Amino acid sequence: MSATSKAWNGTGRPDPGHARTTHRHGRPPQRHGRHTAAKEHAMQRIGFIGLGIMGAPMCRNLLKAGFPVTAYTRNGDKLRAMAAEGAKAAESPAAVAAASDVVITMLPNSPEVREVALGPGGIAEGAAPGCIVADMSSIAPLASREIAAELAKKSIRMLDAPVSGGEPKAIDGTLSVMVGGAQADFDACLPVLKAMAASVVRVGEVGAGNVAKLANQIVVAGNIAAMSEALVLATRAGADPDLVYQAIRGGLAGSTVLDAKAPLVMDGKFAPGFRIRLHAKDLGNVLETSRELHVSLPLAAQLMEVMQGLMADGLGDADHGALIRHWEKLAGVEVRRKPS
Repeated sequence: MSATSKAWNGTGRPDPGHARTTHRHGRPPQRHGRHTAAKEHAMQRIGFIGLGIMGAPMCRNLLKAGFPVTAYTRNGDKLRAMAAEGAKAAESPAAVAAASDVVITMLPNSPEVREVALGPGGIAEGAAPGCIVADMSSIAPLASREIAAELAKKSIRMLDAPVSGGEPKAIDGTLSVMVGGAQADFDACLPVLKAMAASVVRVGEVGAGNVAKLANQIVVAGNIAAMSEALVLATRAGADPDLVYQAIRGGLAGSTVLDAKAPLVMDGKFAPGFRIRLHAKDLGNVLETSRELHVSLPLAAQLMEVMQGLMADGLGDADHGALIRHWEKLAGVEVRRKPS
């Protein structure tokens, strides 16, 4: 059995046995009043570490919901800006943990989470026994399991709770959260997570949340790639890509990804909601996990190569909708709305 197989349920498969959703099957997710959630858990002190494109609006939504938040990030300007909105600024992750019942981390990748959680001046140095760390970063499932095991030695609990939805949904508080961890810890953190999300689903034990996120990132990248090929073909054939998009979006080809990315692409807007280099990082974790499990993922591998080429062309910080630039270059066209 591979090391990664043990990372989520010891069987080489994600554990489906403890799935829990915050909405009933067949109905839209129900939003819960943020102020009500905060009132019910007024004594939960929240720590937030990482105030980037996603982390800053997520932290802001916790403040709007009435939770007391202590924040930390290495960028002093970002930390001061969040303090001006009501957060208490801390000088280290350890200081955040010492002031918090639940510590949320939103960081780039596994090494950063490991350092913030276990390194000098890290969460483990400041957290009291029983503190819960909810890592909302997207990292390797095995890393989540290893970090959780080290924190457990100090009676610190952990959830891996990566998110999907990008910057727009982080801003409006409608993210989707995929959670791995003990049921009791999930229940304790649910009001906090609901303040940032429209959908919160417990997938299984620690590591399972990041397994779900890896699956999510394969589907999103595949959707953007399929959209790119379709709209490049339409443009090269002389059709108006916007009209083609309007024609297909109501049918089986329609998707959340198509509606989110096609309008931006046709307006030539590639400012990041979610950067190509971060999606490539996620696909790196996908392929690392697939190798450990001996699972062939040729589509994910091909999309990783496309992203590598775009990063070599200087597009690593563009939105992942800029994947279309690969197919535009091959076809010698740009997919843009035709002037009216």
